[in-house]
Amino acid sequence: MTFTAVEIIIAKRDRGALSTAQIDWVIDAYTRGEVADEQMSALAMAILLNGMDRREIAEWTQAMIRTGERMDWSHLDRPTADKHSTGGVGDKITLPLAPLVAACGAYVPQLSGRGLGHTGGTLDKLESIPGWRASLSNDEMLDVLRSAGAVVCAAGTGLAPADKKLYALRDVTGTVESIPLIASSIMSKKIAEGTGSLVLDVKVGSGAFMKNVGDARELAETMVALGADAGVRTVALLTAMDRPLGRAIGNALEVEESVEVLSGGGPSDVVELTVRLAREMLEAAGIAAAKDPADALKDGSAMDRWRAMISAQGGDPDATLPRAGESTEITAPASGVLARLDALAVGIAAWRLGAGRARKEDPVSFGAGITLHAKPGDIVRQGQPLMTLHADETARFDRALEALEGGYVVAEASDPALLPLVIDKITPAGA
Repeated sequence: MTFTAVEIIIAKRDRGALSTAQIDWVIDAYTRGEVADEQMSALAMAILLNGMDRREIAEWTQAMIRTGERMDWSHLDRPTADKHSTGGVGDKITLPLAPLVAACGAYVPQLSGRGLGHTGGTLDKLESIPGWRASLSNDEMLDVLRSAGAVVCAAGTGLAPADKKLYALRDVTGTVESIPLIASSIMSKKIAEGTGSLVLDVKVGSGAFMKNVGDARELAETMVALGADAGVRTVALLTAMDRPLGRAIGNALEVEESVEVLSGGGPSDVVELTVRLAREMLEAAGIAAAKDPADALKDGSAMDRWRAMISAQGGDPDATLPRAGESTEITAPASGVLARLDALAVGIAAWRLGAGRARKEDPVSFGAGITLHAKPGDIVRQGQPLMTLHADETARFDRALEALEGGYVVAEASDPALLPLVIDKITPAGA
């Protein structure tokens, strides 16, 4: 059946529900270039303003999946488990998590992305390891998965090409915030990856895409339903991003912190969330692990998987990581409690130091970033270092310091409004 882009735009503009045939046609026609960018922009805005029901979102997601290939891991001798985070500041959890879950009995095929703006990208972090390759063929991905138990790499161009085209359009048309389009974007790629189970880490707070619990819950429930509709066992955690995660923000800095976690140490919040997500992934995959993930961090088995995974992708797990050439400290203005450390302010500062990029084609500085010496709730003394800023050029410090103005508060007591690290768990309806 053939439609016109205009009639579909009008239907959604007038708050109508799009039919299955309309959705299939417009996604296919846009991917082929028959529907122009300005027409899809109008439709995306109509969706942002008027929403979609669950059927529409599910069919939109499936239509995007059908524009490309779908991977299949069902021939493997172990269940597969994957995790997706909606992104934040200091969120390096994938790095220790993938080898940890592999050490506990699952295969972890993880297709990841690069950072943009104040949120860091997993691939950028791993590329700070000398020799490590993000781009793998499907056969190479399978070889790494079989040898190391986990693989983290870039998604190929064949997975949901409609999403890649639509995502770029949303980014420049003010339609990024649409929950139906966010959910279908994430889940079309994750379902196309072919994993048997999926755990979603939906961040909440100033440094996250979702600023409040209500919006985060709506997004999580929508994505969990999409996973269930597609036959992928899916659960979601709502987790805090009102302050940075861990003490390291920046590519090589976060790799170092991840290795600390795999060595049995590391910041307590990173360890807690890594272990919790690992347990959720194993449960979703239906694996009664021989060992608890917390034990796998302590006995070295997760570290063994990390080393195997990095080596299999050409990286040297023993190599010295890049360091920024310049640094400066921010000290506590008074004695008291670090009541607040705003994740967004820290993320923007790290971005301005060179750890992030404004455009997808921009390079990143692997050594740039921020090391935190205190976390919200810690007692500090006047003049004590709160954070160290790292950059390749001293000229970057002024703008980073501007971003941090008002981003941290030392007071008499902790801020009672701080979110708990894990806020809630979202499961499929009826589960």
